[in-house]
Amino acid sequence: MGPLHGIRVVEVAGIGPAPFAAMVLADLGAEVVRVDRTNAVGGDPKAARYDILSRGRRSVAIDLKAEDGAEVMLRLISQADVLVEGFRPGVAERLGIGPEACLARNRRLVYGRMTGWGQDGPLSATAGHDLTYSAVAGALAHIGRAGQLPTPPLSLVADFGGGGMLLALGVVSALLHAQRSGEGQVVDAAMVDGVALLMAPFFGASAMGYWSDERGTNLLDSGAPFYDVYRCSDGRELAVGAIEPPFFAALLEVLDLPAEAVPDQNDQSRWPELRTILAEAIGSRPCSEWVRRSEGLDACIAPVLTMGEARDHPHLVARGTIVQPDGVPQPAPAPRFSATPATLGAPPAVPGQHTDAVLADWGFRADERDRLRAAGVIA
Repeated sequence: MGPLHGIRVVEVAGIGPAPFAAMVLADLGAEVVRVDRTNAVGGDPKAARYDILSRGRRSVAIDLKAEDGAEVMLRLISQADVLVEGFRPGVAERLGIGPEACLARNRRLVYGRMTGWGQDGPLSATAGHDLTYSAVAGALAHIGRAGQLPTPPLSLVADFGGGGMLLALGVVSALLHAQRSGEGQVVDAAMVDGVALLMAPFFGASAMGYWSDERGTNLLDSGAPFYDVYRCSDGRELAVGAIEPPFFAALLEVLDLPAEAVPDQNDQSRWPELRTILAEAIGSRPCSEWVRRSEGLDACIAPVLTMGEARDHPHLVARGTIVQPDGVPQPAPAPRFSATPATLGAPPAVPGQHTDAVLADWGFRADERDRLRAAGVIA
């Protein structure tokens, strides 16, 4: 049933981080209803099943710009614990479903807002993407190799880590406050804030002079030869993360390198020499050989796997980390709970698939639904 069983969430359909936050809430047991546009109704259910971010919730289609669209939404919101929206600042207010209108109907409501730049500030109305938020927050400058341009990371940094996950945490925190106080509030989750938050330890390291602004020269940014990726003789790649001395010693044991034959790992002036030694050693054997030889040792090495390969890794198989409902590989809900285990809910829905069922469950009579459908408010 999940730890959030009994929590009702209304999600305004969007892209990226807000749907990710709603997926996490649904995975953890909340009843999430996604509100889609009426002009998006329909679609191929066979194609929809690949929209993993939409799993676990039902879809109702409402035209928020129609005369009664806002009122239908407010009726849903009046019965909900949470609203999740990802509009640019001011759009929800213009549609009549801003925080003031919603909290007037439901004072316990947690109003979750997901934006790139936040609800205020000089860039708040400006468009952006993961890359731009990461750039301004001070993360992108430190991702990449020395002497090269920054490497655009997967949109895990701002969209999902600094954005969707931060919003989900904010919503759950505000729910705890609402349960104690009876008062809801607005959660302003901005991706640029979330990226900066993720950079907390690096801001500290920089302030103490331990982290250089020169990309690719530090301990964790490919600067250290014992924290990098190497190519094996079979063309596969091996990730090496042997930072601590015992792990580095285990790495040398796996590679058949005598400790006296390699430079001190903490002597940065000899890092280029150490990198050459490690590259030559790792490149002399296939990846599977290094993985086999490291079994039982804390050498902190691992094969670099694609998504397709990861689902078959013995450790992930043993934990059920990747599941395949309807033949679509996807991550299982996380984290894990001993008393209220989270499970996958319904498969992704096509827009408007559950309009009648949802509205009926939330108190709309059949004649009201017929009237709203005839007026084009729902579909």
